[in-house]
Amino acid sequence: MEAKVTWRNKLSFTGSASSGFSIPLGTDPALGGDNDGFRPMELIAIGLAGCTAMDTISILLKKRQEITSFEVIVHAERADEHPKVFTNITVEYLIEGHAVDPAAVERAIELSATKYCPAQAMLEKAARIEHKYSIKESA
Repeated sequence: MEAKVTWRNKLSFTGSASSGFSIPLGTDPALGGDNDGFRPMELIAIGLAGCTAMDTISILLKKRQEITSFEVIVHAERADEHPKVFTNITVEYLIEGHAVDPAAVERAIELSATKYCPAQAMLEKAARIEHKYSIKESA
């Protein structure tokens, strides 16, 4: 895999990867940017959310859980001092479906956290990661 950023102006960049997709990166005007793209640390949080979401929903579907809505939210706290790394992360899974088994959800999250998601494996070396979930019955 390759990833790169190409400078546009000020603190604005376009990020791209070997998949062929691109994404804008930027920062706050107070820091010299134009507020015209994702912050790099936001992308790391999105990467974590996407990594565990893909694992978890895949496992739940293989377990024949009837999921109608699925969302993963990453709540990340950062250190006050530079380099301002993530210190505490809560990964929240919001699941909606019909008769979703909590044991299946717990196992899917566990497998993602301990076996499948490389983003979690890397980030847990720097930050405390906890998981929580809620299941809502679909109408």
